Amino acid sequence: MKCILFVVLVSILNVACHAQPTPSKTEKMDNTDKKHPYYSKTDSNFVVLKNEEWKKILSPEVYYIAREKGTERPWTSKFENFKEIGTYSCAVCGNALFKSNTKFDSGCGWPSFFDPITKGSLLYLPDNTHGMRRTEVQCGRCKSHLGHVFEDGPPPTGLRYCINGVVLDFDKTTE
Repeated sequence: MKCILFVVLVSILNVACHAQPTPSKTEKMDNTDKKHPYYSKTDSNFVVLKNEEWKKILSPEVYYIAREKGTERPWTSKFENFKEIGTYSCAVCGNALFKSNTKFDSGCGWPSFFDPITKGSLLYLPDNTHGMRRTEVQCGRCKSHLGHVFEDGPPPTGLRYCINGVVLDFDKTTE
């Protein structure tokens, strides 16, 4: 019930957001049109920039979610029903966040995961906005807003990381 109420509330608050088209299987699953000097899949150093600088290098959609703590409309993410095997990373800085084998269908309208790739890949902050008590999840490398974590997920963690697909990149595993 809380998830449904949250989805309705977010939908009302985000009427101005535009749905993302679902990419074909041959498209690169990447939300940044142009990579910038701070984006890296290998560098683990913290990225600290002022929002004015982020605004210059991120797309408006990524900036809105990542830096203004926005939320994409539910059921609009290209990753909502995505089933490829690989790694989800932060679209802002390239930090690895989740493996695809931790993704599950929660029915909440956003890509959901039950376990981060490492303990340090995420930061957790209290979020009491909109009259709710939640835990915000940020990227552990660049402190970009990713979504929220709830304690109603599947075993073994019992957690549901509800993440905005706009701030995710995906690297397919090639074996």
